Amino acid sequence: MAIQSKTAAAAVVAAAAAAVDLDAPFTRDTLLEVRAGKMRPMPGLPNVLSGIDKTVCGSSPVHISRLGIDGDEHDLTFHGGPEKAIHGYCSSHYAAWRAEFPAAADRFVPGAFGENFVTAQMNERNVCIGDVMAVGGSSDDNAVLLEVSLPRQPCYKLNHRFQHKNFAPNTWKTSRTGWYFRVRRDGTVKAGDEIRLVERKHPKWTLERVQEYLHRTQDDAAMNEELAGIEALGPESRNVFKGRMEKQQKQALRDKTPAPKLRDFRVVEKKRQAARISSFVLEAVEPIADEEDADLDTGAHASIKLGNGLVRAYSVVDGDRNRFQLGVALASGPASRGGSRYMHNEVEVGSVLQVSAMTAAVPFAGDASHRVFVAAGVGLTAFLAQVELCKSINYSATLHYAVRSAEDVPFRERLDKLGDWVVLYDKSAGQRLDVGSIIADRKWNSKLYFCGPKLLMEEAARETRVRGIPESEVHFEAFSADVSGDPFEAVVANKGGKVLQVGEEETLLEALQKCFDVPSSCSVGNCGTCKISLQGGRVDHRGTALTVDEKATSMLSCVSRGIGRITIEI
Repeated sequence: MAIQSKTAAAAVVAAAAAAVDLDAPFTRDTLLEVRAGKMRPMPGLPNVLSGIDKTVCGSSPVHISRLGIDGDEHDLTFHGGPEKAIHGYCSSHYAAWRAEFPAAADRFVPGAFGENFVTAQMNERNVCIGDVMAVGGSSDDNAVLLEVSLPRQPCYKLNHRFQHKNFAPNTWKTSRTGWYFRVRRDGTVKAGDEIRLVERKHPKWTLERVQEYLHRTQDDAAMNEELAGIEALGPESRNVFKGRMEKQQKQALRDKTPAPKLRDFRVVEKKRQAARISSFVLEAVEPIADEEDADLDTGAHASIKLGNGLVRAYSVVDGDRNRFQLGVALASGPASRGGSRYMHNEVEVGSVLQVSAMTAAVPFAGDASHRVFVAAGVGLTAFLAQVELCKSINYSATLHYAVRSAEDVPFRERLDKLGDWVVLYDKSAGQRLDVGSIIADRKWNSKLYFCGPKLLMEEAARETRVRGIPESEVHFEAFSADVSGDPFEAVVANKGGKVLQVGEEETLLEALQKCFDVPSSCSVGNCGTCKISLQGGRVDHRGTALTVDEKATSMLSCVSRGIGRITIEI
């Protein structure tokens, strides 16, 4: 893992950290180590460059400017810059980490968190946002001047570094994240320099208390408002608190003036992407004015009400709630109910379609070291934008994509830009996408995603099951679902005990929507929008949106079926 082992210098750090009272007030501390490093691939993740592996700079002075230590490199996607110029960490925490995670004990040594400054007393309990500190110099007037700007926000790289799949959240749960400085005065520093507290602007806002409301207690409106007003708090965290305030205000407005359930969209582009796949760009007739309200996460899908009365959910290839692109395959055979045929044959540029729910469907696995996307045919549309996002933010991913022919590939230009992040399987050349081999060859701490026709999904379900892969590490994005079965009765307990008769070709969702306003989106068991409470009775659970534990008290009304008589609440 290339984390520096204990040396004589590390022993000095360990001695300084011994018996430190983390709650004792801080006014002075000693800079035990200064560390810097270059960007290099993370072990096992050749496409992910990181500057987390920093080495001791030695006893000679190093120069610090507004961007940090000269020569120190950062992944500028989420690190570095004026607000994160220097990363500080309390070496006294490492003993606790070693005790709590003994399997990784040899990894918890100074520098393991990628810190630039190693100290023993300063920590999240006695350092406050906006604290101004002088480092080195013969006096405060000629010392390097730093200001505490942010608590460190942990990411998946800590999981990977310590080889523990869910390590990162432990850092903020225990307030052992470290923190960032902005540089207010340039100069030089070296190991052994004194760090002095010069000014404390916000004495009640220790880093630990900021993290209480940043992570652990997020619904305190008064605290969100107060923290949003602290100018010394860097934009990364301050904007979180501002966003919560704005969300609350917008929700209050929505409660007074609910948004329409259906919005009109005009088709502004229709393009043949492959022999049986066409793309459609839809633009809102009346756009949402607020850009943030219009934002749409990657992996979403849109429910489209077609002119022939059908409602179909399609993956959003890219865009937002005002303008987005779909990819639709022309289906054939008994599974087709006419939606794709209508899109291909009847919808043209200028057509107006009604769009209801636009819902997040494909979760982004921020805690995974690697993401494996497996798709066939139009299944690409569910994952393409997320693979592109991963590449743009330096997150590791691979897309395995099966097509009938290498000459018949949708969104070819975008796939070409992804380069070796894509593995293409050409059926006409005898190339077979082998789900079992892909799973067996996956990197440590990978999240698996599957989207494609029935045979692919059945193979994926079988292979993940026999290999004992947890549900939390797999996402199935289905094209369609088998919703038929024996008739059953559903008693809606919180609606006067009304009894619904659900026919063999009818879904519970369809029966409910005849009488009640029940939200839905994908209609194939992917998203969970139609989840309802199960109060009694047996259920044939279908779809992928519920965990094993959730199935004990809930069901997906769009695909799951009762056995005999069930009792539900909506």
